[in-house]
Amino acid sequence: MHADDEVQVSVDALGVATLILNRPQRRNALSPGLIRTLRATLETLRVDDAVRVVVLTGAGEVAFCAGGDLGGGMTGGGFLASVEEKGGFVHLVRALQTLGKPVIARLNGEALGGGVGLLLACDLVVAADDVRLGLPEIRVGLWPMMVTALLVRHVGRKQAAELMMLGEKIDAESARRLGLVNRVVPRTQLDAEVASLAQALASRSSAVLRLGKNAFYETADLPLEAALWSLRDRLVHNTLLEDAAEGILAFLEKRPPQWKGR
Repeated sequence: MHADDEVQVSVDALGVATLILNRPQRRNALSPGLIRTLRATLETLRVDDAVRVVVLTGAGEVAFCAGGDLGGGMTGGGFLASVEEKGGFVHLVRALQTLGKPVIARLNGEALGGGVGLLLACDLVVAADDVRLGLPEIRVGLWPMMVTALLVRHVGRKQAAELMMLGEKIDAESARRLGLVNRVVPRTQLDAEVASLAQALASRSSAVLRLGKNAFYETADLPLEAALWSLRDRLVHNTLLEDAAEGILAFLEKRPPQWKGR
């Protein structure tokens, strides 16, 4: 599979697609062009039935993603570009959440600013134990506006306010305790841990994962009763899937299920 040079894509035999943000000279910062390419790549993966899991990472070992690209100035398509360009990040977050397939963020280096927003838009996060995360925008006279919406859905308000108001970096283990990261491993074990997690996800029913992921994000902010009734309807849908019947039958027959993806 091919993509723009700024996003490298590969898909293995298990259906695990790896997307690499390939701007190491800019610490994999999110330029408007990179965001557009990443969105287009995700759309290609969304409709590819052979792809079951997506891993998102950055090139090199220095940075997963350094956030918005401040280097483009007012006219160079950088962070201070037009309002229309700012909407690209909103579309990117929604593309990740509505992909219908699990997305693992592989934190190979620092995640800063919009890079934190990017990992929060993923479903699971695995980090090397020597990486750091932070929202340093306040130090250059900015506020992580769109990251705010994601951050307060992951951590408590006081913790979110501290991260954004002070702009200090935290280590991976602290991020795990806050709920920003799922797993922290030594750097030498990062690839093995991500591969193990991706393989486990690839072995699940793609139909149920798609239904469940959509339900997870679409009901997360509903009032409790509305969420329960919506999830009731989705449960009915779930029970009508061929994979649900196969999973129950396999359980009763004490054998591995043979998923059909429908």
